[in-house]
Amino acid sequence: MKEPSIEECARSILPIRDVLDILSGKWKLQILMLLMFEKRRFKDLQNLVQGITPKMLSKELRQLEMNQLIIRKVFDETPVHIEYSITPYGKTLKKIIVEMEDWGKKHRKRIMSKPS
Repeated sequence: MKEPSIEECARSILPIRDVLDILSGKWKLQILMLLMFEKRRFKDLQNLVQGITPKMLSKELRQLEMNQLIIRKVFDETPVHIEYSITPYGKTLKKIIVEMEDWGKKHRKRIMSKPS
């Protein structure tokens, strides 16, 4: 089998970089995973994503919405009810997220034993 050229390697890296640009940070994948199962309110997400501040959660949700991975729906009620859900496009990431979860489970002891 022939070794790939530098150009072929560079072309392979571009789509990976694109994905990492959209999903970068320590919160986005957690938010997406939670929304894979059901629609959630802001406060629910804040309680479930341990350690995230309201300001950071707002920022991450805006970016996910901007990238069309989630939908923000505002209900005209008092008090205002806002719900977040994953889009069909966002659901296309499920296989990748599950693979990452499986890899993390398999290697968790090794990961956790690494010095910081």
